[in-house]
Amino acid sequence: MERTQVVVPAGEIQRQRGIITQIAGELSRLDHPPLAMVDTYGCQQNVADSQRLMGMLRDMGCDFTQDPFQADIIVINTCAIRDNAEKKVFGVVGQLVHAKEHNPRQVICLCGCMAQQEIVAKKIRESYRHVDLVFGPQALWKFPELLHEVLENRKRVFSIENVHGSIAEGLPVVRESNVKAWVSIMYGCNNFCSYCIVPYVRGRERSREPGEILAEVRQLVEDGFKEITLLGQNVNSYGKDLLSPMDFADLLAEIDKIPGEYLIRFMTSHPKDAGEKLFDTMARCGHVAKQLHLPVQSGNSRVLRAMNRGYTREQYLEKVRYARRVMPELVLTSDIIIGFPGETEAEAMDTISLIEEVRYDALFTFLYSPRPGTPAAKLPDPASREEKQAWFDRLLEAQNRISGQLHQAYVGRTVRVLVDGESGDPRWPLSSRTHGGRLVHLSGSADLIGKYVDAHVTDSNTWALFGEVRA
Repeated sequence: MERTQVVVPAGEIQRQRGIITQIAGELSRLDHPPLAMVDTYGCQQNVADSQRLMGMLRDMGCDFTQDPFQADIIVINTCAIRDNAEKKVFGVVGQLVHAKEHNPRQVICLCGCMAQQEIVAKKIRESYRHVDLVFGPQALWKFPELLHEVLENRKRVFSIENVHGSIAEGLPVVRESNVKAWVSIMYGCNNFCSYCIVPYVRGRERSREPGEILAEVRQLVEDGFKEITLLGQNVNSYGKDLLSPMDFADLLAEIDKIPGEYLIRFMTSHPKDAGEKLFDTMARCGHVAKQLHLPVQSGNSRVLRAMNRGYTREQYLEKVRYARRVMPELVLTSDIIIGFPGETEAEAMDTISLIEEVRYDALFTFLYSPRPGTPAAKLPDPASREEKQAWFDRLLEAQNRISGQLHQAYVGRTVRVLVDGESGDPRWPLSSRTHGGRLVHLSGSADLIGKYVDAHVTDSNTWALFGEVRA
């Protein structure tokens, strides 16, 4: 796509801001301060999208609530990756009929990846008539215009056009934390893994201009944010559509030049595009965390080919070996799918042998969930759910043992951590993260939140470390 087709003109963003002001005037005539509820499901990109929706709602004069019976505007931002997530959203949306009965002028909005699917929009149109507005990720920047149409005409609005997507700069944002921030560097996906719905609902890859990203990160650092995570469906594809050449490693190097006390993380990296230049850049950049989330999905090359992942088991392992060679302290995590259609027990065991070889610090593990409209959903799948569950349980058993051993090795060490919040556990009231992203529960007072401290690790389990602050 041409860049002129991708970037929303500044004048159009200004028009949306004018509509925001108009809606603020209309909401100010309510007999109470307007309240909005934003409920988010799915990945960090959805969280970042919701923060922009909240920014627009805030500028419309709304405060926020998590009580649907108090809200004048409800936005459900959805995920389409797995069947369980969709079922949960439909359950939540179904329950909102009671909130709508309590407040008939309430506006209920469904957005995100689920909403972009025609089959979902049809179901909402026919069976969830209390939902007023449905729009996909590509229409997020038009939220004020779409909401105003609902408010003014009191009719249902659906905006799920099958378009490639765009980049809209200058939208307001509400960040719930003043310690950590998400920064989207690109949107969409060109990979078409055979099991994944994302390219169909988020459109083609499109990169933000580096100047916009650098300005946003610089402002966050000046505002005191300590941890900034760069987001993209595949950050390693960054820059392929830019007019001036710049890849993701180049972008990291430019961000690293920004002075200040902060840490840069990123996700997600596709293994087929993660290479030596990226690992070398990570190794030499002081602000870039020595942490890598590198989703392997399977340890068997035939299954990887059926998944359309673009690499073999050995190619993946070679990347891991190189990354650890230049970053011996690297913390490595991954995603794994068990039970892909046609996968045999022997192939599933190849995945377990891979995690034994790599020894990931942690895994995000999933039983395969068919997504209608993807190639994998049409493949024969002879293995039973019970067989797949048995393979999955063996995977969890192996990874829990590995995570426990790696965490045990921290005990007795003093590590640098960012205290990022409260845990809710009176024994270990503070939550923190090592530079490698390992969770550390700490004793200490809340005035440490937002600060880097040295923590002496005194205990561990499979999922976390425990310690005390060293003066």
